[in-house]
Amino acid sequence: MIRFGVLVALVFVMSLPAFSQSCALCYTQAASAGARMIQALKSGILILIVPPTLMSLGVIGICYRKRNQFQEPDYTRESDQTW
Repeated sequence: MIRFGVLVALVFVMSLPAFSQSCALCYTQAASAGARMIQALKSGILILIVPPTLMSLGVIGICYRKRNQFQEPDYTRESDQTW
């Protein structure tokens, strides 16, 4: 369990340089823009992130609810064997 915790911590620490990389065009556009454009850029990022996340959670929820729908019935009970 300790090894797993260390591995997870290591993955998070190693991925920090990946977050610091950004598109040069996006950086220059955001740097030269005013406050209104920066707010629009932040709103656009949220619009691009939130719906796919919610849809993924919805699909996971549906799969979780329907996980036993297609299992074969259990015929080992005595009441079913009387037929």
